[in-house]
Parts: sequence; C-alpha cells; structure tokens
Amino acid sequence: MQLRMLKGKIHRARVTGADLNYEGSIEIDSSLMEAAGILPFEKVDIWSITTGDRFSTSALPADRRSGIIALNGAAARKVQPGDEIIITAFVSMNEKEAEHWNPKIVFVDEKNRFKPLTHVPRAIANRRRLTP
Repeated sequence: MQLRMLKGKIHRARVTGADLNYEGSIEIDSSLMEAAGILPFEKVDIWSITTGDRFSTSALPADRRSGIIALNGAAARKVQPGDEIIITAFVSMNEKEAEHWNPKIVFVDEKNRFKPLTHVPRAIANRRRLTP
C-alpha cells in the first residue's frame, strides 16, 4: 500500500506579491525551497492561514535569501500581499518507508527569513515514541 506523506513544509510564510497577469505558479525564495526539499516545478499545496483557502500550484525558485513568496496567475486571486500561508509538498511511499519518515519543516519569521526553533513541535518530539 502507498501512503501520501508530508515531504516538506514552509510554515507561516508571508505573501510578498500576487500577479494575476503571470502564467501561474508560486515563486519561493530558493533557500526556503531547498530547506523544505521542494523542487522547481513540483506541485505544492497552499493553505492560507489568513482566509482558510486551500489550493495547488507549481513551485518556481525566486532569488536566494530574497524572502519572496509570490503567487501568480489564478492563484493570485486567493491571497494578498501580507497574508500568511503554509506551503506543503507531499510524497508517496510504502508503509515500511513511512515508519521512519521525517518531513523537512521550515519555520520563517514575518520577513520569510529562517526562524530558529525555540521549541520542537510536539509531533516531532514524540516521533520516536510513535515508532517501534
């Protein structure tokens, strides 16, 4: 059996731009993409913390360490600059692979810069207790 597992996530990113007249996609600071394990042109799911909307598009790398998180094309109707979003990518794997899987989770500040962890999220801290 194949399972869909979280591959990577950029948590609480701020939208810096929204351009309806572009062909589509989300531009993401390439340093954040790399840290989350998101590849250029990979399908990503966007969850808007601000509006509650959820939608999918493809990822494009923006300038490294620029803080750019820009939605383009139809997706630009779903968010506005300043909105907070979660960017996720998923991967398929079998149950055996999933037993010890750990996604790449990136936390950012209000300027989309890497945010040092002051605590380890409970689900990650408990991960060792969840697996045999």
